[in-house]
Amino acid sequence: MRTGSRIVVAGERKVMSKHFALAALLAAGLLAGCAEKKTSDADPFPPVPPLISETIPKPPVTAEALMWQPGYWDWNGSGYVWAKGQYVPAAGHGNLWMPGWWSKTEAGWTWQPPHWMS
Repeated sequence: MRTGSRIVVAGERKVMSKHFALAALLAAGLLAGCAEKKTSDADPFPPVPPLISETIPKPPVTAEALMWQPGYWDWNGSGYVWAKGQYVPAAGHGNLWMPGWWSKTEAGWTWQPPHWMS
């Protein structure tokens, strides 16, 4: 069959449609990489290790009242470090010990160090 100056060979349309389909699949594959990836629900920081069991020693004999501050994990910027429990003056802070935790802020995740609170 002749169209203008071009000769159309039987089956040429099938070859062209296969090439088109292949090109479309290739384009779809390339564009799939541009899709927004779902963020993971995993925490962006390592989990706080389990507490280390401590035996509370007898308090030292002092004139001021003391209270036991339990050992805790603290974050030093690159990893957790264990701070041993110790007796601390009872005055000047609350009576509830709060272990450290991670909180999400506008600036990202921030370590809230352990502390006493009322």
